[in-house]
Amino acid sequence: MSAFKSANVTTEHSHVFLGTGHEQNERKTWAVIVLCGVMMLVEIIGGSVFGSLALVADGLHMSTHAGAMLIAALAYTYARRHRHDSRFVFGTGKLGDLAGFSSAIILAMIALLIGYEAVLRFLSPVPIHFTEAIPIAVVGLLVNIVSAWLLSGGEHQGHSHGHDDDHADHNHDGESHQLATKLGIVQLSIFEQSTPPRFRVSFKSAASGVNAPVLGLETCRSDGQRQRFNFIDRGAYWESVEEISEPHAFTASLELTDGSHNVIFEDHGHEHLDIHGAASGAHRDYNIRSAYVHVMADAVVSVMAITGLVLARTFGWLWMDPLAGIVGALVIANWSYGLVRDTGRILLDMNPDQHMCAKVRAAIEVGGDKVADLHLWRLGPGHLGAVLSVITGEPRDCRYYRARLGHFKNLSHLTIEVVNS
Repeated sequence: MSAFKSANVTTEHSHVFLGTGHEQNERKTWAVIVLCGVMMLVEIIGGSVFGSLALVADGLHMSTHAGAMLIAALAYTYARRHRHDSRFVFGTGKLGDLAGFSSAIILAMIALLIGYEAVLRFLSPVPIHFTEAIPIAVVGLLVNIVSAWLLSGGEHQGHSHGHDDDHADHNHDGESHQLATKLGIVQLSIFEQSTPPRFRVSFKSAASGVNAPVLGLETCRSDGQRQRFNFIDRGAYWESVEEISEPHAFTASLELTDGSHNVIFEDHGHEHLDIHGAASGAHRDYNIRSAYVHVMADAVVSVMAITGLVLARTFGWLWMDPLAGIVGALVIANWSYGLVRDTGRILLDMNPDQHMCAKVRAAIEVGGDKVADLHLWRLGPGHLGAVLSVITGEPRDCRYYRARLGHFKNLSHLTIEVVNS
């Protein structure tokens, strides 16, 4: 058996693997820091001038909040400024994940401190100055609401949601198209969640008031390969009997009673759900997520504090204040655990998307070729790196296989070894 190895054939390629919203998220985070910093100074100076220990204490608490935001902001700025630094072998895209992991540790420490303080107050209750404490908690909640608004959007970029609904009204993972036909509006989509990928056809506004039969569908790929599909009536939709082979990039000709309708499908390599129904995390920006979680954690503490203080003042239930603290600590600890788990997986280069691995393997293993080894890891938000070894009996080099994987837009760094058998 003879072998030759091929890596990246281009003489020059980029190692900038920052998320698409990197600079926008950076500006948002710095804006939150300014807001928290101003609020911190107002509370500390105001508390000192008017002799309010509670106001000074909340100002110091706000300083820890601003410090946590500072980690995220500095990570964004450093990653952007050093994105072309050759010392970072795979770029600075994972710096945000490191910042997110660090913020998660800080969150865990905050949860422990809140829980510890709450237990002490259970054992040794202290007098509460309701007149000062309640307004401060309300102002803190308002600051957190504004901060959450400033950070909104970035936390949810690339975040997919799973549903148990099995109707064709929802497009799960695959591409969907709506066609205007003589039979009404027809939706043609690829359904691939928790099932082998198949076509689904539903009649959104049938002219006759009932679903018309689907006569068939044929796909034609760029290499001329064709595949025929037959359909079965599932009630709410028609589903193809045959599975769709990878990749999902082809022209589809849908045959209805009023004629044929051509649709172009492009495989964009979208993020998929894992076996637990959670987002795989290949696209999520965990740095902005950590900042968002810090804001939400502080908001939860404020809500718990307001609730506990109001009940304590109204009914004399002084134990409600520390109980609210314990509930808030448990919520923060749970968020911290999830953030540590998700960012830790990335820092350890765990496979971020098993579904993507299967799609890459299926795109390569055509015509007798076999993938002997495949490694997939995350380089940054929306950027994946892959190293694969292909065994083939044909005279092909890495450029052939690179072309076969060209439709996966988030495969930002690809190294291919070709072994001729």
